[in-house]
Amino acid sequence: MNHTSLDRARVVSARNAVFIVFALAGVTFASFASRIADSKAELGLSAGQLGLTLFAASAGSLTALPSAGRVAGRIGAARTIVVGMVLGFAGLLVVALAVDVAQSRWLMAAGLYFVGMGVGLWDVAMNLEGAAVERLLGKTVMPHFHAAFSGGTVLSALIGAGMSWGSVPLLVHFVAAIVVSAALGLWALKSFLPREVEVSDESSTAEGGAVATKPRSAWLEPRTLMIGLVVLAAAFTEGTANDWIAVGFVEGHDLPAWAGVLAFASFLSFMTVGRLVGTRLLDQYGRVPVLQVTFAMAAVGSIMVIFGNVWVAYLGTAVWGVGASLGFPVGMSASADDPARAAARMSVVATIGYTAFIAGPPLLGFLGDHFTVLKALMAVTVMVAAAMLVIPATREPEAAVVEREPATRS
Repeated sequence: MNHTSLDRARVVSARNAVFIVFALAGVTFASFASRIADSKAELGLSAGQLGLTLFAASAGSLTALPSAGRVAGRIGAARTIVVGMVLGFAGLLVVALAVDVAQSRWLMAAGLYFVGMGVGLWDVAMNLEGAAVERLLGKTVMPHFHAAFSGGTVLSALIGAGMSWGSVPLLVHFVAAIVVSAALGLWALKSFLPREVEVSDESSTAEGGAVATKPRSAWLEPRTLMIGLVVLAAAFTEGTANDWIAVGFVEGHDLPAWAGVLAFASFLSFMTVGRLVGTRLLDQYGRVPVLQVTFAMAAVGSIMVIFGNVWVAYLGTAVWGVGASLGFPVGMSASADDPARAAARMSVVATIGYTAFIAGPPLLGFLGDHFTVLKALMAVTVMVAAAMLVIPATREPEAAVVEREPATRS
């Protein structure tokens, strides 16, 4: 099917569906993330034990990610997301039973493994769909999709704060989130683009009937690997806040659990704002300068959280949130600049990025055991500084830059 055979109304319908699916992914993720502090206290885990337990979710994601693009190309983004939902929701139920009933750290880790697998498949598939919609619309929208994800996490985190304050069992909380997410998700997926529009078949014949040369592995492409490193730093910056900011406020600033969750919600709220505002800045100034500024903000914000008093720390969550807002979506868009290689390159970039979720929790847990959780957050500053060196790899193709230049002068 030719891309031009789809009218704008059909593409807009798919865009709206992608917004919903991104938001639901955020709701699902933050349902557990908002109860991390409660789970740590209920199971009596140290920072190091919690870090190793969270490692299971990262391991699950990395199990699924290398093949996620291939799966989405074969069965379509919508069906891939359904598989991800089933795995993720089942994992959440296991986590709730582990904390509320079995009081088992190992059962919790098993549940998180399936949550990670589901999220990995869901993430790549929805980003592929988002990249296809972005190409068809002809303007930057990927950060808006990720803003929908962030918006879902904010709503879910606020609900989680209320659940934590009311001492509501995880099982009740998670079952409610699963029912709502499953119903809305299945309804939205009906409006996704046709499979042949989402990705291009790399094995198809070339123009004129000649068989196209099989491309080399995306793992051997320097630009793809450098984009992966940008996404790695962005994922580490975002993931560290997701996993540890609530615990850092509780243990480092001597606040109750609900106040720590509010710090988490503040971070997510301003990350959402950054993604909403960022699309216009990206179209006007380009990916590289915008990412350089936002990554610097993430470093400054993390330092404010670590070394400031309580009010400066809360302000730091806002700066950190804006700083962490654009790295991941821009990396996903950059990996899909060539639609013919989008699935393969996005799988590589996502796999590299998600290693932050494998290395991050145990690293922060180890540092937290030795230097306190709050001081361990300095790892974010180090990671962001290193990422500055490879941000130029995300630069738009020359054609896109030429098209944008008149708008920047007008």
